[in-house]
Amino acid sequence: MARYTESVCRLCRREGAKLFLKGTRCYTKKCAFERRPTPPGQHGVRRRKVGDFGLQLREKQKVRRTYGVLERQFHNYFVDASSRPGVTGENLLRSLELRLDNVVYRMGIATSRAQARHFVAHGHFSVNGRPTNVSSYQLKPGDRIEVRETHRAREPFKVAKEMLRSHQAPEWLSVDAANLAGAIVAPPTRDQMPLDLNEQLVVEYYSR
Repeated sequence: MARYTESVCRLCRREGAKLFLKGTRCYTKKCAFERRPTPPGQHGVRRRKVGDFGLQLREKQKVRRTYGVLERQFHNYFVDASSRPGVTGENLLRSLELRLDNVVYRMGIATSRAQARHFVAHGHFSVNGRPTNVSSYQLKPGDRIEVRETHRAREPFKVAKEMLRSHQAPEWLSVDAANLAGAIVAPPTRDQMPLDLNEQLVVEYYSR
């Protein structure tokens, strides 16, 4: 399976915004974006006018990299979102938010989406009682996600249980900290999804 293996801090610097790809490190002074917020490369900052296409491209890349999705898969999400009733941009973000790895991250069990993907891929989670190791698994209202009972004694999940005591989950997601479990209450609305992403530019990019 294809995946990005280079430095993720370069992605934040390229997009000119914190994408929080390294978990707790992004909240400290060690964050590469805090130390060097210029785009990567030997030429540093170059002054040039960015047109409409450039803005659309950068926003598409920002959304894609935030959720850790590669280009073909992201395009498939857009095609699916445009074929469903409702606002295409909101449908797109909702599909990304309801990915299993993202929900594990939103629950507070993982400090980043990359760590959540790692946990899911190693079979630590079950959905509605069935073990699942597919990070892109699409959840729906009523689905219950939990760390498998035989895995809860492992060190990462002992740490996660402590973290959940102070974690604030989004309104569309209920969390049972004692059992390292959660459930989808309802599909997330636009105001419950990341407000720093401009999905309309993504729609314009693919509609050009």
